[in-house]
Amino acid sequence: MTVRTIISYPAEILERECELVTTFDRKLGKLLDDMYDTMIEYDGVGLAAPQIGLAKQIAVVDIDDEIGTIELINPEILKTSGEQTDAEGCLSFPGIYGEVTRPNYVKVKAKDRKGRTFIFEAEGFLARAVQHEIDHLHGILFTTKVSKYVEAEELEGGEEA
Repeated sequence: MTVRTIISYPAEILERECELVTTFDRKLGKLLDDMYDTMIEYDGVGLAAPQIGLAKQIAVVDIDDEIGTIELINPEILKTSGEQTDAEGCLSFPGIYGEVTRPNYVKVKAKDRKGRTFIFEAEGFLARAVQHEIDHLHGILFTTKVSKYVEAEELEGGEEA
């Protein structure tokens, strides 16, 4: 596997709508493996394709729980409910953290690396991480949703997505 370079803000690709994936082949599988390795190398819980310079609707999320790695291709949020506010960071904004309010529950439809459609539900921190990554695929940065910025020392085990 290959660890890719993380693209930092203000790179234009981070604020661009990404293209749908139409080809599900070995090359896509390798890209997903590289994205996972890159996310782990940089101590993140999620990574979207634009963060490594690709304007494609591809993201990986792994919050180190029993669910494991979730690969999201062409994800679509079907339903949200509830509310949670917590600190977020982003691998494309090193050292910047802010409080963001997001739905506490999310239901998502996506495709896997073989092009099969699946639906899953997430709550709490996993829901936050999934929504953060899906936002990336639509050019939406967490900094546009920050209610207040926080110092790294104020975080309680906050993770970067």
